[in-house]
Amino acid sequence: MAKIVTAYFSASGVTAKAAKILADASNADIYEIRSAVPYTKADLDWMNKNSRSSVEMNDLSSRPAISDSVEPIHMADYDTVFLCFPIWWYREPSIIDTFLESYDFSGKKIVLFATSGGSGFGKTAQRLQKIAPSATITEGRMLNGRIDVSSLKAWMAQQ
Repeated sequence: MAKIVTAYFSASGVTAKAAKILADASNADIYEIRSAVPYTKADLDWMNKNSRSSVEMNDLSSRPAISDSVEPIHMADYDTVFLCFPIWWYREPSIIDTFLESYDFSGKKIVLFATSGGSGFGKTAQRLQKIAPSATITEGRMLNGRIDVSSLKAWMAQQ
């Protein structure tokens, strides 16, 4: 049986709640991708082109640091990674790129899960595949609103 970890980044707590439901539903371990410098409400103001998140999203080479207060994950222990994050500007936050560049995902299956206020995955899977070319990356589901655990379990059973 495949060993699964739900790795997630959450700036405001919304994605953290969804990731915990996903981890419970899939009997997966859970790992938080925590920014070295936590995001403030002002950092997340997408209406301000000078906010931290806006600046990061406009610079595709941006790689926010991951906190060293979180013990590194032992990626070799897992076959499948459920990667959970908010969608910002139709893509993953740049810290997800940092995470993917920090580990060897050779032969791993990475399934993307996201939360969003309105936008979908866009070309996120294709972009992340270029960052982790030795992994198989697929779109999972959007985890917005109230999550129906039974339907999530049924979906996972078909994967």
